Amino acid sequence: MNKSDAQKRIEKLRSEIDRLRHEYHIEDSPSMTDAVYDSLTRELRELVKKNPEFDDPNAPENRVGGRPLEKFEKVKHKIRMTSLNDVFSEEELFDWEKRIKKLLNVNQKINYFCEVKFDGLAVSLIYKNGIFVRGATRGDGFVGEDITQNLKTIKSIPLKLNTPFPDYVEIRGEAVMAKKTLEILNKKNDKEGKQLFANTRNAAAGSLRQLDPKLSAERKLDFFAYDIAEISNQEKILKHSDKHAVLRKLGFYVDKHDAFCKTIPEVIDFIRKFQKIRDNFEYGTDGIVVLVDDLVLQNVLGIVGKAPRYMAAFKYPAERATTIIKEIKVNVGRTGVLTPLAIFNPTLVAGSVVSKATLHNMDQIERLDVRVGDTVVIEKAGDVVPAVVEVLPKMRTGKEKKFKMPEVCPVCSTKIIRKENLVAFICPNPKCSAKNERFLEHFVSVFEIYELGPKILRRFKDEGLISDASDIFTLAKEDIAPLERFGEKSAENIINEINLKKKIPLSRFIWALGILHVGEETARDLASNFNTLEKLGQASLEKISAIENIGPAVSKSVYEFFRDKSNLDFIKKLEKNGVVVLEEEKKASGKFTGLTFVLTGTLSSMSRELAKEKIMKLGGRVSGSVSHNTSYVVAGDEAGSKFTDAQKLGVKIIKEEEFLKML
Repeated sequence: MNKSDAQKRIEKLRSEIDRLRHEYHIEDSPSMTDAVYDSLTRELRELVKKNPEFDDPNAPENRVGGRPLEKFEKVKHKIRMTSLNDVFSEEELFDWEKRIKKLLNVNQKINYFCEVKFDGLAVSLIYKNGIFVRGATRGDGFVGEDITQNLKTIKSIPLKLNTPFPDYVEIRGEAVMAKKTLEILNKKNDKEGKQLFANTRNAAAGSLRQLDPKLSAERKLDFFAYDIAEISNQEKILKHSDKHAVLRKLGFYVDKHDAFCKTIPEVIDFIRKFQKIRDNFEYGTDGIVVLVDDLVLQNVLGIVGKAPRYMAAFKYPAERATTIIKEIKVNVGRTGVLTPLAIFNPTLVAGSVVSKATLHNMDQIERLDVRVGDTVVIEKAGDVVPAVVEVLPKMRTGKEKKFKMPEVCPVCSTKIIRKENLVAFICPNPKCSAKNERFLEHFVSVFEIYELGPKILRRFKDEGLISDASDIFTLAKEDIAPLERFGEKSAENIINEINLKKKIPLSRFIWALGILHVGEETARDLASNFNTLEKLGQASLEKISAIENIGPAVSKSVYEFFRDKSNLDFIKKLEKNGVVVLEEEKKASGKFTGLTFVLTGTLSSMSRELAKEKIMKLGGRVSGSVSHNTSYVVAGDEAGSKFTDAQKLGVKIIKEEEFLKML
């Protein structure tokens, strides 16, 4: 970005930040979240840092002090102050547990400890002979700033510890500002024409970086202790939960919302319960810290990079950030559907750096009026894939360009078609290489051949070992072992797994074929109705259409798939290469036969996947959407739009307790 463009962008950012600040603090009607405001401010500060000639002490980005002041003395931490690795879903918590159990080489249960992750400033406090002698910020983890005098103004930090106290102890915790205190402070500052703080974290950090301790004292900060880094003359502390007990005895505030948990499901239960009170919680928080409680196990797990393996921060979704769209690329999926992707500079959102976000389809682009060059809001929830959710039109310069879907496939140059009544643009070429690559990944995923990731599949194609998915089942150890970075053992593992997965149930085989509009549920419906691949292949359009919950677009797609010679040749090739398609078991009959269930919200007694399995074993069907054909909607905690749909359609809604009785 040249100087002229940088100056224009800085001016635009300042104008928009000031407008948002005015909405939030003066009109009390914010149109953007704090995350969006902070994201714009971050970008502005980075631009000004690169272009210091455009710095302005009275500009909005300077309302809150961000940089450490050089006048504070630097202090080296005896024990490093680490940061945390984030997880964004319950599934990721289970994955974290699997990893640590693998590292510990144990199968027994591990006990956990949960505590609130405060949104403040992490500090270290050192006490000698019970007297507070030094306090410092985390800094880079190795070196922080000495802010002892400012920390002494916080009434919840004891200047002298309760007896009996150790000769030496280092306490770790969070300096925080209550939401109510921030509100009072900002009202006072606004009246006096002083700086306003965007959030409690910035307020706490800014307060502790005041060179005059009297100013820090006026801010009325609080302190919550959460860890003991080092302690002498003390009975051996064996667990992190014991540390909290010691902290309370020494005279520190420790948040009452901590909890000892025996299992990850108990951890998840704690996370869900706290989420219900989070909005009304006195202090800012963006998640829950989960730790292995046993300190011996903590030491075994150790630290990798800048974060300990034995801790994880569960972040509540979803977080938003702003960025500029540099270009819009089109990705060709395994069924030929074109998906537009927004490309932008690496941007931090929901704890990770992303550089692409889905725009879903052309209808979504037109609805949002997304253009190349636009400043947009991206959102990344627990589903990992970020999406563009909003455009900031006031940030436009006039140089933004509207996007048009390409007329030909960007990979194979075949003319793109848009089928009637569908929002999707499709490449119809069955031999499109991009289509084939995505299909390969889908195919091995459904066959559960986990040894074959995207990079390995690409390598095998480049080496000429495979041309399509059926060739996977002709691979031999000798084909793979000579390749660079593979070797005998790796090749053996791949071949063993391929051989194990040659037998596959009909429903999964149908799903693996990648038929347009046919997902896991539809594949299961087709398999349970026709029982064999031969019967499905010979079925008339009328017979396929007669299946409950299969509409005309889906039935036509299935019918046409089995009339295409290239598809039939592919299936024959799979069978020739050893793939065995198992006949589908006859549809289970039981008390739920003929009933269709829809699950919404979170069930406390079991996962939705398990509930689904139980319904199907009793002969029932599980649908992903509510219709007049739905028999029951099972509503768990925080039920979503399906609950509303059921009310509108008059479908019977049952609570989890009633569902369990039915089971």
